[in-house]
Amino acid sequence: MSDSKKFEHIRHKPPAELTTPRQLIIALSPLRTHANLSTIVRTAGCLGLTEVIATGNAKINPKIARDGADNVKLTSRRTLLPALKKLKAEGYKLVGLEQTTNSVALADFQFPHKTVLVVGSEREGLNQDTLDVLDHVVEIPVWGLPYSYNVATATSICLHTYCAQFPTG
Repeated sequence: MSDSKKFEHIRHKPPAELTTPRQLIIALSPLRTHANLSTIVRTAGCLGLTEVIATGNAKINPKIARDGADNVKLTSRRTLLPALKKLKAEGYKLVGLEQTTNSVALADFQFPHKTVLVVGSEREGLNQDTLDVLDHVVEIPVWGLPYSYNVATATSICLHTYCAQFPTG
């Protein structure tokens, strides 16, 4: 008799329940590709987030975003700074995802419950004006090349870390 466990694939397992809505908003600098935005929206939907703020030519590909396109509110803004200042006044902490001086490794960071994750564009990252309004900056260490992750991949890693810290909302 074998001690190995048997596993059976469950297609579309129902989502876990949140006891309170997530107090996490994603704020994006202009992204170069709709695929990255769509991937971020899909991940946001899977994690129970309800809003993504995007700047630039923000369009979602529903084939990539899937149900996230219907369940995550995409708010388009011409520029990011006024929206960030408004959210900060509402009590949100602004946490940038960027490689900077004094940034903290993601694994060592305790997110504030009420957070705006501020993400830079693919090539330029976050500009200095945006960095100047942030409360914290986290980075994801890399152990090889290239020097940074794809923006959608990095955002997904960061979002999952937040949700692991607040698993019920």
